[in-house]
Amino acid sequence: MSVSLALGTAERHPIDVALNGQTVTTVAGVTVQQLLRDYPHPGKLPALGAIVNGRLRSLDHALVSNCRVDTVDYRQKDGVSAYRRTVTLILCEAARDIDPSFNPVVGQSLGGGYVFSLRQNGTALAPVPPAILKAIKKRMKEITAEDRPVRVRKVSIEEALEYFRSIDARDKVKLLETTRRAEVQWATVGNYRDLVLGPVATSTGVIRGFDLVPYSSGMILRFPTADYSVRQAVVTETKLYEAYRETRAWNEAVGIANVGQLNEAVITGKISDIIKIAEGFHERKIVAIADEIKAKADRVRLVLVAGPSSSGKTTFTKRLEVQLRVLGFRPVALSMDNYYVNREDTPKNPDGTYDFECLEALDIAHFNDQVHQLIRGEEVQTPIYSFPLGRRVEKTVPYRLTAGDVLITEGIHCLNPKLTVGIEREQTHRIYVSALTQLSIDDHNRIFTADVRLLRRIVRDRLFRNYSAEQTLRQWPSVRTGENKYIFPFQEEADSMFNSALVYEPAVIRTYAERFLLEVPLGSPEMAEAYRMLRFLHLLVPLFAEEVPQNSLLREFIGGSAFRY
Repeated sequence: MSVSLALGTAERHPIDVALNGQTVTTVAGVTVQQLLRDYPHPGKLPALGAIVNGRLRSLDHALVSNCRVDTVDYRQKDGVSAYRRTVTLILCEAARDIDPSFNPVVGQSLGGGYVFSLRQNGTALAPVPPAILKAIKKRMKEITAEDRPVRVRKVSIEEALEYFRSIDARDKVKLLETTRRAEVQWATVGNYRDLVLGPVATSTGVIRGFDLVPYSSGMILRFPTADYSVRQAVVTETKLYEAYRETRAWNEAVGIANVGQLNEAVITGKISDIIKIAEGFHERKIVAIADEIKAKADRVRLVLVAGPSSSGKTTFTKRLEVQLRVLGFRPVALSMDNYYVNREDTPKNPDGTYDFECLEALDIAHFNDQVHQLIRGEEVQTPIYSFPLGRRVEKTVPYRLTAGDVLITEGIHCLNPKLTVGIEREQTHRIYVSALTQLSIDDHNRIFTADVRLLRRIVRDRLFRNYSAEQTLRQWPSVRTGENKYIFPFQEEADSMFNSALVYEPAVIRTYAERFLLEVPLGSPEMAEAYRMLRFLHLLVPLFAEEVPQNSLLREFIGGSAFRY
């Protein structure tokens, strides 16, 4: 029986749905899941959500007018998000089944999963006792085997507040008290319910793979690869994880660990002190890195600064130069941008576009040769590259290092050993810079670190580079691909790590990014991502930029910096 016949009534008018490229005539009120009974999701993997007119929805979303619907599964980013959100719900339900006083608290992404601490009545169990971890994992498998329904419904703010106050979920209470929504969504799995900030699977049986393993003082909830196999590799302590952990401990110490606490600080005016402390923390870290370089002053001639897009590498480098001058160094900046090959020699992506992210887009041999000459004390004529022309110009700039000089260069490839072939390791100091936010939405909902950088880039591109938010969103997947290929594999080569995230910055970024994201046309392929980012920004109380210091890394993206770029 077709969906239209099964659901049709006199009151329900017919609608046309473009479902995965096929036009289907049905009736208003039908859900995506009901449509899929007669028109299955293509491929072998189960559908996990649907993009309806550019907005990501759950499969139980009711269609009320003519629309376009494209279902997503674990092969797409949106499907992965729905899957991970569902597994997190199952983890929380399993932990509460074992002991109602247990609360898994989400941390950063690591080792193919999310790091969680396990808290009991607010106190972390560190490390998590093996017997407890084993019991939670066993219960999670039972819940997925039972194929429990995951029921999502909208509730009033008053109802949600009453419930979360009754279970002393302060993170969610603070979030709901500081936003001005009329309704929110929560999901129920068995006896457990929680706020959900995006689609989840309609049943636990859809979850085909996960693992729960001990890590450091907590545990990692591992997610499957694209073929649903679960990674088994051992995750070791890393410099990156230490940077995450240091930042999270700092956030908790100043009382801004989640969005609700940030919102409250903005509303009450306490944010002024938080801004000063956050900026002071940055300055202290930069001073510490300068001291590390000073300790090797008799050997270090080259400082390399690397990191992914919109990490704030440029401002960090300028602030580091200031601190090195305080210590008696004379920093000499050498820009990697001037070593790009001519446009006609630039490698191309499979789609024919230029691949500016790859190492081969740079004249590595020329850069390496000139660095060797500079370290030997020779004078070199460094190139000048014109991006509008797509080639080097005839004019060059003379460079020479003298006693007390240290060469500083920053770029996405600066930790790649191929960049410094033949240069002794002890002659370099390598720094990795990234925005590793440890602010969470609440105990069970993360803020993706890449989202902070994406929002920075949207604002900077729109304000200073004549790129619309739509263009930035369209380019972002290729940027992320380049980061995974050319930057992240070398991050552990760093001698120092600098976390450029500022705990207060999402509130400032909202005042810019919200407007720019609203410029994305409704019919754009980038609308789904723009809508996701807007949903996140709407959780934040906006903060004007007046109190952001002129030397802040945030100024690189919003303007008003004391530095010239």
